Amino acid sequence: MPWGARRLTPRLHPAQLLEIGAGILAGMKTILVVDDERNIVELLRLYLEKEGWAVIAAGDGEEALALHARHDPDLVILDLMLPKLDGFEVCRELRRRGDVPIVMLTARDDVVDSIVGLELGADDYVAKPFNPRALVARIKAIFRRTEATGRGGRPIEVGSLRIDPRRREATVGPRRLELRAREFDLLAALARDAGVVLTRDALLEGVWGTDFPGETRTVDVHVAEVRKKLGQDGPAIETIRGLGYRLVPPAREPVAG
Repeated sequence: MPWGARRLTPRLHPAQLLEIGAGILAGMKTILVVDDERNIVELLRLYLEKEGWAVIAAGDGEEALALHARHDPDLVILDLMLPKLDGFEVCRELRRRGDVPIVMLTARDDVVDSIVGLELGADDYVAKPFNPRALVARIKAIFRRTEATGRGGRPIEVGSLRIDPRRREATVGPRRLELRAREFDLLAALARDAGVVLTRDALLEGVWGTDFPGETRTVDVHVAEVRKKLGQDGPAIETIRGLGYRLVPPAREPVAG
């Protein structure tokens, strides 16, 4: 039996375990931890369980994909250096499957790995060694943003772009945009203030949270991806040099005199 698969938590009465055969208990957030260092997995398990989250663990990339398919977790904590299948490949496959939030664990100060991870679709990254309490705070922030966006808000329309916060769907004309969770939040933030320049720092705080230690390069990477997905038929995201970005609203038709 794979070493991580048997460690399904929190620890439950045997009768309750029967309910988990096809997945985790309904209503409980489930986090998949992928790391081949058991001490890190157990440290994370300790802190995540204290928050009332269920934890499943994988020790290599292949096992991670199998557990993801089986349990459909709410968030994945993914180390980059994994046996069998590295974290980049796992991230790429998870993104192909859907938009589950991904927090990558990277080597200390390895900016290149962090940027590549973000470009592949990771929502956040944490450099090792890390403070588990800070990681928990960032996971809470991800869950808060996802839930808040899904709970309310009227649809936002900017030209051919339509964003439905409740359904977390965005379309350009008849075309649905395949946006990752963080990309959706970024586009929604720009659309809410269409025509207004939002600084990189403001976007970083509003979309990633005040406790995110990353650099504004994170915003640039995600903006580039959103631009590609908006395409030529969607509104443009304009770069304001030295300041930030704005979503360009459609030009108003001149009023006939």
